[in-house]
Amino acid sequence: MNIHEIVEHQRRFFLTGATLPVPFRVDMLRRLRDAVDRFEGPIGEALAADLGKSSYESFMCETGLVRGEISYMLRHVGRLAREHTVHTPLAQFAARSFQKPSPYGNTLIMSPWNYPLLLTLDPLADAIAAGNTAVVKPSAYAPATSAVIAELLGECFPQEYVAVVTGGRRENAALLEEAFDFVFFTGSQAVGREVLRHTAEHLTPAVLELGGKSPCIVDETAKLPLAARRIVFGKYLNCGQTCVAPDYVLCHSSVKDRLVEALRKEIRRQYGEAPLQNPDYGRIVNEKHFQRLLGLLDPSKTAAGGQSSPGTLQIAPTILDNVTYSDPVMQEEIFGPILPVLTFDRFEEVYGRLARQPKPLALYLFSEDRPRIREAMGRLRFGGGCVNDVVIHLATSAMGFGGVGESGMGAYHGKAGFAAFSHTKSIVDKKTWMDLPMRYQPYQKALYGRLLHLFLR
Repeated sequence: MNIHEIVEHQRRFFLTGATLPVPFRVDMLRRLRDAVDRFEGPIGEALAADLGKSSYESFMCETGLVRGEISYMLRHVGRLAREHTVHTPLAQFAARSFQKPSPYGNTLIMSPWNYPLLLTLDPLADAIAAGNTAVVKPSAYAPATSAVIAELLGECFPQEYVAVVTGGRRENAALLEEAFDFVFFTGSQAVGREVLRHTAEHLTPAVLELGGKSPCIVDETAKLPLAARRIVFGKYLNCGQTCVAPDYVLCHSSVKDRLVEALRKEIRRQYGEAPLQNPDYGRIVNEKHFQRLLGLLDPSKTAAGGQSSPGTLQIAPTILDNVTYSDPVMQEEIFGPILPVLTFDRFEEVYGRLARQPKPLALYLFSEDRPRIREAMGRLRFGGGCVNDVVIHLATSAMGFGGVGESGMGAYHGKAGFAAFSHTKSIVDKKTWMDLPMRYQPYQKALYGRLLHLFLR
C-alpha cells in the first residue's frame, strides 16, 4: 500500500471503534512488550550497526526503557482511560459533570536516529494506551534499527492499526501532506519547524520534542569529583548524540581548573587511556555529522581528547577549555562528544546570560547550596533537568518529558504521554427530572434576580 492508502485504511479501522475498549489496548500493549522481548538480540545488533552501541548500553538506554514505558501503561491504562467526575456548579443543578479522555484517532509518530528504538516505541506505547492507530516513521539515518522496527511491528499488528513507513525525505514529505489527527515528532529544530508548518495547514495538534544547547552549571559549592563523574557519563553516552546531554559546562571561575582536571580523570576512568579502542564506546552516526563535529574542534583549546578515527567515524571524548560564547562550538547544538567549559564569577551572571539564550531542553545544576538551588529552579527556564546529576530525568514514566519554547512543545512519558495522545472531553450530563426556569426568556428579574446572583457567586 502507498502512504495515502495506509492512512485511509487506518482511518476506516479507527472509525469502527475497535481501538476504544481498554481490554483491546491492554492486549496490544502486551503484544508489543512480548515482541520487544523476542527481538532483544536483533535490536542490539541493529543499534551496534547504526551507532556502535554495546549490548549493555542498548538495553540500559533503549530496550529496557521501552519495556518500562509499556509496563507503566499496562498497570495504569485502566485508570487513565476512565472518565473523572468533577464539581458541578449550583447553577447547573441537577447534573453530573465529568471529563472523558478520548483518543485523537489516526496519529503519526516521526522519530530520530540517535535513540531510534526508544524514541519510536515509547510514544507508540502511549498512542496505543490512549486508543489510537499509528503510522510510525523511523529515521533513514538508522537503517538497521528501522528495519528491525518494521519487522517487529509487522509481526505484532495489522497495517490498518500500526504501520511502519521507511525511507527518507520523500516519504517524510508525503506523510506530512496527509491529514492526521495528531502528529508526534522528535528531531531537530529545523525539521520541527517544517513539521509545524505542515500541521498548521490541517490545524492538526502536535507534540514537538526538539533540542538545544543544554547548560550544565557547576557552582563553587559543588562536589567536584562526583559532578565530573556524572557529567562525563551523561555527556559522552552515545558519543554525545543525546538530545538532553550537557551541551556545555558553565562553571564558577574559582573551581574551573579543578573541575577540568576531574573531568580528565573521569574520562580515563570510564573510557580508558585510549577511548577509541574501547569496544563499549560508540561512533558518530554518519560522515556528514562526523565532519561537522571535526569543524567544531579547536586544538588550541583542547584540554583532553581531540583524537578522531575517520575509518570508524569516532571522536574521542573531548574537553575544550577557555571557550568563549563567540567560539564556533557555542553557535549550534553540538550533538557529539565535545564538551566546552565556560566560566562565571557571580551566579547572578548565569541568570542574565541564560535569559538571553533560547530556552534549552534540559538544564543541570551541581551545587550544595540549597537556597541557590531553589531560586535557580524557579528563575531559570528549561524543559526539564536535574540537580546534582544529568540526563536521568527522562528515564522515568512518573514524570512528563518535554521541551519549552525553542526546545519543543508538549510532553510525554507515563500519564503525560497518555494525555498527549488524548483529547479530554468536558461533558455535563443534565438530569431530566427537574428544570430550573430562571435561564429562559422572558426573564423574570424580580423573581429570580437575587437567586441568580446567589448561584453565580
